Amino acid sequence: MQPFTTLRSRILALPEAHIDTDRIIPARFLTTTTSDGLGRHAFADWRRMREGVERPGCPLNDPRAPGAAIIVAGHNFGCGSSREHAAWALADLGVRAIISTEIADIFRANASRNGILPIVAAPEHVHAMLDAPFAEAEIDLSRREVWPSGGHALFAPFRFTIDPFTRRCLLDGVDHLGYLVAQLPRILASERREAMKAGCSTPVHNP
Repeated sequence: MQPFTTLRSRILALPEAHIDTDRIIPARFLTTTTSDGLGRHAFADWRRMREGVERPGCPLNDPRAPGAAIIVAGHNFGCGSSREHAAWALADLGVRAIISTEIADIFRANASRNGILPIVAAPEHVHAMLDAPFAEAEIDLSRREVWPSGGHALFAPFRFTIDPFTRRCLLDGVDHLGYLVAQLPRILASERREAMKAGCSTPVHNP
């Protein structure tokens, strides 16, 4: 997955509260074990009616929606079942950040492990962004800041908090396993030091 440093994109505003993982990716699409192609099924029942016709008024069907990499959503985004396919579908759709007043814990963890930055922000910031659909925003993960771009100050800049480990993984473009693999030289060096202290003559395992 690609490192997350800065992101500039249009805002896809989904103001409805409690958008659950079944809305994000309906259960009938959970037959795959990879994320490839899941993006085309993201929000399938929201975007299209049973006949396959696009649902009128759905923000996901707006011609400005394709390519929008920042979702600003109503309260409690990603609630419901713990299916990782929801994060896979959004990542495959090209989403790189989600901003809401609350993001469900399991979904938030799944999102960050798949290269999506979850940002929990104060209601005044989220509401201001929801009132500016398809405006451009910029996110800087190093500085933990969000601000409007494109020359239009449609919402106030703000800072956000994120736990240091998740931030490090996103900046490096790795999941938890990737982070551990990157620490292997330090782990082996520590093992060697401990073996020397103990006077152990057995070679340290080196995969």
